[in-house]
Amino acid sequence: MSLQEQIHSIATRARTASDRLAELGAREKDAWLLRCADRLEAEREEILRENERDLEEARVKGVAEPLLNRLALSEGKWNDMIAGLRDVAKLPDPVGGIEDSRLRPNGLRVGRMRIPLGVIGMIYESRPNVTVDAAALCIKAGNSVILRGGSEAIHSNLALARELRAAAIETGIPEDAISVVPVTDRKAIVHMLKESRNIDLIIPRGGSGLIRMVTENSQIPVISHDAGVCHIFIDASADADMARSIVIDSKLRQMAVCNGLETLLVHRDTAGTVMPSVLKALYEEGVEIRGDETVCQIFGDAKPATDEDWAKEYLAPLLAVRVVDDMDAAIAHIRRWGTNHTEVIVTESERNAQAFLRRVNSSTVGVNCSTAFSDGYRLGLGAEIGVSTSKLHAYGPMGLEELTTRKFVLQGDGQLRE
Repeated sequence: MSLQEQIHSIATRARTASDRLAELGAREKDAWLLRCADRLEAEREEILRENERDLEEARVKGVAEPLLNRLALSEGKWNDMIAGLRDVAKLPDPVGGIEDSRLRPNGLRVGRMRIPLGVIGMIYESRPNVTVDAAALCIKAGNSVILRGGSEAIHSNLALARELRAAAIETGIPEDAISVVPVTDRKAIVHMLKESRNIDLIIPRGGSGLIRMVTENSQIPVISHDAGVCHIFIDASADADMARSIVIDSKLRQMAVCNGLETLLVHRDTAGTVMPSVLKALYEEGVEIRGDETVCQIFGDAKPATDEDWAKEYLAPLLAVRVVDDMDAAIAHIRRWGTNHTEVIVTESERNAQAFLRRVNSSTVGVNCSTAFSDGYRLGLGAEIGVSTSKLHAYGPMGLEELTTRKFVLQGDGQLRE
């Protein structure tokens, strides 16, 4: 069987499975989620051995440390992954719910029912926990999922998929509703992107090169995010201790993630007071500061920033810092250089907080909190399948409802259009 035929077979079987899956209720889907959690815990040592196999091969290839961190199934990631399965099982099943029901003058009741999208193709890099998170959300929302992870995580992904599919057999879920592309040949992606008769949506997660390749070649609708150039603006009224702790958490908690802080904007009135202690704390933790002229004058260890720095998703111990005259200038910077991901204002002014929330239209906008909360798990979605920075259909972290669509349902008692 050729690679094209292999991908077509996976997609065809996923389509068939999606028809059956869409008719199952929450009980069967939740039973699968809980059984997955149990099976993964039981096979944890074997799965982590396969993960270490991927890590060792990546080290031999000279993969950078931030990408190794994404690849590793650390204890924290593992625990979140298992908790995500159980949390998704607790969430209401969106499928079949009727919304916006209204009675027309002729007595016809019109509503909109949530239904699965069908078959979702996930194309992603590095993070094997995405295999579980994506499968959990897709199945709970009634969708089949085809998972094509990066070659660097192939052993981890296959080990995880074995348990997900085994749990399906045990709980009455169609086994082919969960598929992992078992080959590392990148041509498999090209073949997936042509399966428009069987796959309803493609969601890519990874670097800009992957996103660009998918969006330029797909014959299937794509939801993706470009990059996570996330901003924090320290307003003139910001509490110094709060600003420092929020910036430190946003940057240092985990750097190789799309919700990490990449650019810090500081009101000129606080540049000489709040900013130095914030930058000193980051610098002492090994973060390189790249700043504009004012930043370099105030903080001597900063290096001059270029326009490239304002547009950069570092995913590394680097931070771009700019001093701005006011909130208007901060918002102008975000609109020019941002990627519609996550922006936060640190302020004690309720007026400025509300203005920032109204005027900044990134997919997640916050007041006095870490950028790290731009995450499906932390936002109460149970888990997330990705972050959309395009405004059509879904925007921001995508949970269950974003993996469904709505059909019109009409309920009458003999009405005719006359």
